[in-house]
Amino acid sequence: MPELPVEPAAPGRVLAIVGPTASGKSALAVAVARAMGTPAEIVSTDSMQVYRGMDIGTATPTAGERDAVPHHLLDEWAPDHAVTVAEFQSRARAAIAGIQARGATAIVVGGSGLYVSAVLDDLRFPGTDPQVRERLEGELRAEGAAAMHRRLAVVDPAAAEAILPTNGRRIVRALEVVEITGRPFVARLPEPTAVIPAVRVGLEIPRDVLDARIEERVDRMWAAGFVDEVRTLEAQGLRSTPTASRALGYQQVLDYLAGECSEEQARQATVDATRRFARRQQRWFRRDARITWIDYDSPVAVADVVALWGSDTLT
Repeated sequence: MPELPVEPAAPGRVLAIVGPTASGKSALAVAVARAMGTPAEIVSTDSMQVYRGMDIGTATPTAGERDAVPHHLLDEWAPDHAVTVAEFQSRARAAIAGIQARGATAIVVGGSGLYVSAVLDDLRFPGTDPQVRERLEGELRAEGAAAMHRRLAVVDPAAAEAILPTNGRRIVRALEVVEITGRPFVARLPEPTAVIPAVRVGLEIPRDVLDARIEERVDRMWAAGFVDEVRTLEAQGLRSTPTASRALGYQQVLDYLAGECSEEQARQATVDATRRFARRQQRWFRRDARITWIDYDSPVAVADVVALWGSDTLT
């Protein structure tokens, strides 16, 4: 791809490419990095691509994409490690600092809105209370994630909207924050104030197109051996992990492997859950007025992003 002219970036700023799953963020980021004319490296802010061995189900960038452009925050932790947002924040900011120290541009890419905000914005996290956490985790084991999610919806509807009903760990965390602070979990998130200046670009994609792309992605996952990937991870203890096992698709395949549903039901449940998740991603990013939106299939998307990077569109 020919290099596109670009003005030097202000020191310290990054490029952020965001949007829902299956919108084409990863491919666009690689194309933009190669077109910038200066060294660039990608920092993933996907909350599940950080786990080793969970490649097919999380659409982790391919070896070819990683060879073309250096990537960070992929395959960082084993699936049995419950990564906190604060831990991710620290690791990602260190990666950005290293990239900039090498004189390269950091391109932050992801669909996990909380993780993007945690990396770029002044987002701080309430402390924990071990006794409250232990009690809530016991209730989670006894009642199940769905029941706990219904409890969360009563005390903090906004948090319940943002958290998957299957994500027991995040549900427990939200309930813990509500209990120890007396305030809703989401209300603890301040109005976004950037601590890392960024040019923020979002991919706009019609809902019907996104739905079709999600189904196609899930079909490709199955064709690529997703069930075998989950079976291998299950043998390594995935089922007992607090976070990784609840990633989209993984919980559904674990249900299939346990005989709780058919393989086709697991596949369709993955499609349905991913579509619901994509709706939440779109709502999250739509609230951020700092994002400049471009069409997901624009033939000049790469040139547009490079032009934005060279402009004064900074937040």
